Amino acid sequence: MSELGDLLARRAFLKGSLLDLGGMALGGLLAREVRPADRESAVVAPRAKHVIWLHMAGAPPQHDLFDPKPKLRELNGTPAPNELFAGQRLAFIKGHPKLLGAPHPFVRARGTDLEMCALLPRLSQVMDRVTLVRSMTTEEFNHAPAELLLFTGNARFGGASMGSWIQYGLGSLSEDLPAYVVMVSGGSDPTGGKSLWSSGFLPSELQGVQLRSRGEAVLYLENPPGVTRERRRAELDALRALNQAEHARAGDPETLARLEQYELAFRMQMTVPEATDLASEPAEVRELYGANPRESSFANHCLRARRLVERGVRFVQLFDWGWDIHGTGAHDDLLTQFPQKCRDLDRPVAALLLDLERRGLLEETLVVWGGEFGRTPMVESRDGSTFLGRDHHPGCFSIWLAGAGVKRGYVHGATDELGFRVVDGEITVRDLQATVLHLLGLDPHRLRYPYQGLEQRLIGPAEGPRIARELLG
Repeated sequence: MSELGDLLARRAFLKGSLLDLGGMALGGLLAREVRPADRESAVVAPRAKHVIWLHMAGAPPQHDLFDPKPKLRELNGTPAPNELFAGQRLAFIKGHPKLLGAPHPFVRARGTDLEMCALLPRLSQVMDRVTLVRSMTTEEFNHAPAELLLFTGNARFGGASMGSWIQYGLGSLSEDLPAYVVMVSGGSDPTGGKSLWSSGFLPSELQGVQLRSRGEAVLYLENPPGVTRERRRAELDALRALNQAEHARAGDPETLARLEQYELAFRMQMTVPEATDLASEPAEVRELYGANPRESSFANHCLRARRLVERGVRFVQLFDWGWDIHGTGAHDDLLTQFPQKCRDLDRPVAALLLDLERRGLLEETLVVWGGEFGRTPMVESRDGSTFLGRDHHPGCFSIWLAGAGVKRGYVHGATDELGFRVVDGEITVRDLQATVLHLLGLDPHRLRYPYQGLEQRLIGPAEGPRIARELLG
């Protein structure tokens, strides 16, 4: 057969068989094959092997969760000082807004001096394992840019996600599962969309793999109707012979790397269903999380996150929509929606920390909880709404971290008496990125990738971002 005939026959073979499995399902997953030697200089001694990032999409209100303000409650309903709105970037507040004190009580977390929302009773029992940061700041005040900045280091679309950067620097821990997994709950994708787990300008095999709650866990992973696993194995073997011959002729390393992606997808047909099967968990563990295998829920995702890191997945990212508490109606207010989201959060997150700890995984897993920015101490009252909610605010918000390498039962930073400005211990989102990379054993300033004539970094081009060592144990 001629060279052209060989090429056409090979293309026909691929079109009818393996493209369904590898190309559509994963777009490439072999992170361990894309770590050139010059990247080793960015690796330092790690404290963490895994990350579970719990992102509360929409930005939860810090005044009502982890940053109590007695003065704000005392002044509830009074006109806000001019300095809180005059000349400030606000998304929806107009006119002269009024101050809004937290409508729900606070309690002392067990074993700490930390006060937090009483709507989180289970979480309040495990906060002695946590470092709470009350002094976060960001540069963006709208959802998509703030989420993009947090997770890709760039407020515009096209950047590489944090999980992709981590794979690029460290590769994969598992031969049979992707290194970077994403799950979404709350009825909607985050505003930043799939760009939040995109590989951007990094190789496409580094993008996050989204697991679905219902049906096929990974789209297009299963064999097409009528194709048995034995037939798929035979096709892979034939493709391996073709690719090895092509590699011997042309010497292109991508030829064998692509084949390994198909092999990983083939193995994932067995490993993904097992890793995500909550019915195999003991009843008492499912009860601990409030997980129900027959439902789609944030609780199920928290339990799956533990199962995934247990099996070697390096970065698990959970997005839970519904925290955009503007107060335009009962669906986004502090008296109806907010308590419901607290109930959705409380049990599974407390269970995740306890479960990781008792399995010896918390000491090697960094858990991060938070949103993309904060909320205002003023009520929004958009279009005269009488529902209670808060506008966007980049000037301060709260996050917490637990597990590998961070202090336990520690509160860092402070905001002013109304919760509008950071007055002590500011940590920027870029500082947070640098700190997470450091805990994983990556030098955030030396982890680079050349693109469009520049040395790209997750933490951005400036030298300002720092490792927040004051959070580390």
